[in-house]
Order: sequence, then C-alpha cells, then structure tokens
Amino acid sequence: MKALMITRDASLHDEIAAQGAARMPVLRLLERRSGLRDAVERMLPEAPELVIVDASGLDADEADLLERLARQYPLAVLMLLTRGQQQDVLIRAMRAGMREVLQLPLVHKAFHEAMDRVDIQAGVTQMRDGKVLAFISCKGGSGATFLSTNFSYALASLAGCKVLLIDLHGQFGDATLYVSDQKPAMTLSDICAQIARMDGAFLASCLVHVTPNFGVLAAADDPAHKVDMQPEHMDRILAVARQHYDYIVLDVGRQIDALSLRALDNADAIYPVLQLALPDIRDGRRLLDIFRSLGYPGERLRLIVNRYEKGGRLRLADLEQALGADVVHTVPNDYVAATDSVNQGIPLLQLSRTSAVARSLAELVELVTARRVTESRGLFDRLFSRSEA
Repeated sequence: MKALMITRDASLHDEIAAQGAARMPVLRLLERRSGLRDAVERMLPEAPELVIVDASGLDADEADLLERLARQYPLAVLMLLTRGQQQDVLIRAMRAGMREVLQLPLVHKAFHEAMDRVDIQAGVTQMRDGKVLAFISCKGGSGATFLSTNFSYALASLAGCKVLLIDLHGQFGDATLYVSDQKPAMTLSDICAQIARMDGAFLASCLVHVTPNFGVLAAADDPAHKVDMQPEHMDRILAVARQHYDYIVLDVGRQIDALSLRALDNADAIYPVLQLALPDIRDGRRLLDIFRSLGYPGERLRLIVNRYEKGGRLRLADLEQALGADVVHTVPNDYVAATDSVNQGIPLLQLSRTSAVARSLAELVELVTARRVTESRGLFDRLFSRSEA
C-alpha cells in the first residue's frame, strides 16, 4: 500500500516507515509533506491509497485544508494522528471523512490494528502462507549455517521473496555474523519471554534486517533464559512468521532438543547437510533414522552435499545407497570464496557473485521456488547480468 505522510516530525515519519516496512503487505511511504498546505499545494503525481496526517503541530488556519486534501485524493483512506485533546481538529477531520484516529506517541499495536482495517477495506490480501525450510548438520563443520544464511539471502535477492532466518543453535548461534555486522538487539529467548506480544510487527522489530526483505532472528545467547523457551512458543512464532514471510529458514544446528524438534515438526522440508566423507555418512544415517522413527515422510527429507568434488572415491550413488535417500543438490567446494564471505560477514552472492558457489545457490533457489519464479529471465541471467553491470 502506498501512502503520503504529512508531518514536521522526521522521527515520526521514520517510525511509521519502519513499522510499515514490517507489514505484509508492505506500507510504503511515497513522500513526506511538512504540513497540510504543503500537501495541498504539491500534489503527488501518483495518488496515494492512504494519507497519514500528523495533527500534533497543526496550525489553526490549516485545519480547513483537511476537506480540500480529501477532495484531492478521493480514493485514499485518511488517518489522523493526534496528541492530546484537539476537539476542533477532530470535528473537521470527521467532516473531511477521516476514517482512523490514533493517539501520539504512537502505539505500534494500535497502528497495526488500524492498518489491518485499512487493508480489509482496500481489499488487500493481508496474509501469506509461508513455507518453513529447516537446514540441519549431519556432522559438525558440514557448512549448514553457511548454506542456510546464504541461501536465505539468495531467496530474498534473486527471487524477491520475503525471508526470515531463525537461528536455533542456542547460546553458540552465530548465523547473523555470516551475513551482517549488526549486533542483535533481541534474540529468540527474548521473544519467548514476551510471547504474549507476538505479532508480525513485534517479530520484525526483533530481527537483524540484512536487506528490506531478509531478516535474521538471532539465537538465544544466555543459557539462563533457556527455561523461558518452550516448544509451544515455537508453534506461535512459526504461525505468525508464516503469515508475514514467503519462507522461514531454520538453522537447526546438530542438537535436537524440545524446541528444535517442535520446529522440525513444523517444517515443510528438511535439508540435512553433509559432506561426502565416511564420518558424515555415518552421522547422516543416524540422523535420518531418528527422523524416520519420528514418522517424518521421506519426501520431506532432502539431502544436500556440501563442498562436493567430482572424481573422489566416494560417489553420490554410494551415499544415496547408504542413507536410503536421494541427494537433491550439491554445492561445489570453493573454500576461498566461502571463507572470504564468512570472515567478512558479507553474503557470498554480494561478495563473489560469479563464483561456483553463487551459481549453486541460484540453482537451489530455482529448485525451491520452481512454481513461484515467473520472470522471463532465469535467475542465472539475473545473477550474472548484475555482476557485469
């Protein structure tokens, strides 16, 4: 939804913009005008669907302009933000057809409830039906965190999907470091401790935003808060995340506890990650046996072989026979590119867009989003044409 914001308060504008970006569908502020007269005299070339008016600093002679503004944008919904009692302004706003009135300072929950009503009135579909994809290591050092973080970035940047990555590693989780230098303000344990507040806006406010459509929920970094994290919390988090994101990627790690097990129960697909080596195959077989004992159907389990090199003594066919499962994807061994990406905390597609691993990530995106990619040009074309630009 496209909106015009009328306010002299730059911080309020930024607050509304941040809350709007966290919504699904996104609320996008087209322009900011300093006052009603400015808004009336400088009409937008593209009519907004929502006009947000900050009346806290409204001059008395400007109140008459509310009706004129409503006539200029007859199809837009009008929202008024007030501070204290402004009876005269409220009366004029009602005459102008103001549909929503909110008090300042802004209460985020009230803002999103108002936006929900606006979306319903506009006939906009509010909720998505996101898919949950779980990446889990068969053996330590298999590269599952590298793949989950960089695959998430690739989903967002190449396929234009809205993506959430949840780090389930516990106190040693470091998924954010693979794609960002930002320090998480909130973690998974913080959300669980405030689960009653759980909604799309609260979830978005807790993330490290790598790009506008890719955020990371950091792992719980304090073992003392472990008691606050209950399996039913994961049900709630994923239920809300499915409504607001196209894909929720889980970096599960190796430890299977009550919380991660509940997350795996909710997963639409599970990607065990291993390398083509006997220790990995042995641990992979144990992991798959656990999943089968839990009743997970075979089609949900999709093996990925990382750091794959052709011509070794062990073949993919040997691995598939030993594990009784098919390999759906291989990621080539490109140690230098991967190490540079990890050490700098920059997604590999951003750092080394023409590398073999970048191409492999694009292939995995196309594999996962086969029914959703509608562009005339494939992801490969988009990937490499950008690098040449």
